[in-house]
Amino acid sequence: MPGYFDNVEGLRHEDREVRFEVLGQPFVLSSDAGVFSKSRPDEGTLFLLKTIGKMDLGEQILDLGCGIGPIGLILAALDPKRHVTCSDVNLRALELTKSNAKRLGLSDRVETVTSDLYHNITSTYDSIVSNPPIRAGKRVTYALYEGAKAHLKEGGRLYIVIRKKQGADSALAYLSTIYKDARVIASHKGYRVITAAN
Repeated sequence: MPGYFDNVEGLRHEDREVRFEVLGQPFVLSSDAGVFSKSRPDEGTLFLLKTIGKMDLGEQILDLGCGIGPIGLILAALDPKRHVTCSDVNLRALELTKSNAKRLGLSDRVETVTSDLYHNITSTYDSIVSNPPIRAGKRVTYALYEGAKAHLKEGGRLYIVIRKKQGADSALAYLSTIYKDARVIASHKGYRVITAAN
C-alpha cells in the first residue's frame, strides 16, 4: 500500500483546507489526498512547533520531509529572519508547500527542493527540523538522523519529534552514538521532542 512518502500516478484529488493554531496564531493550509496528515496537523507536528517555534533556530532552516509544509512554513511565519528550505520526496506535497508559502506571503523566504532525504540537499543549516516518516522504517529514519550531521553548520542542531511507542527511546539512544549532545527537551502525551548537536 502506498505511503505518504510515495508518488502515486493518477491519484485522485481531495482538495481541502486544514485550519489550526500555533502559539496563539491561526493558520490555514491547503491539503489533498496522498500527503501526510491530510485532514489535520499531526499532534507531533503541533507539539514540535509549540516547543521550538519561539526558540533561536538561526536564520537557515531545513524542514526535511516537509509534507504540505506545516513545520517549515509556520517556523518562517513566526520569525521574519528565518529562511526555510522545505524538502520532500512527495511531489504533490511539495506543490502544496509551494502554494501554501504563497498563500501565507512567505514565498520570498521559503524554497522547496525535491529530495529523497539529503540526496539533493547541498547547503548547511543552523537547524534541521523533522517529524520523521516513521512508517518508512528505521533504515530511512536513522539515515535522516545520521545525514543531518553533514548538513548542520557549526553549532547547528537537529530537532525531531517522535512518539515514545514509535521508538523515541531507541532513536535517542542512536542519536547519542552520533552526536555529542542528544537529549529530550519536551514531552507531552507520549510525544518527545529530541534535539541533537555535534
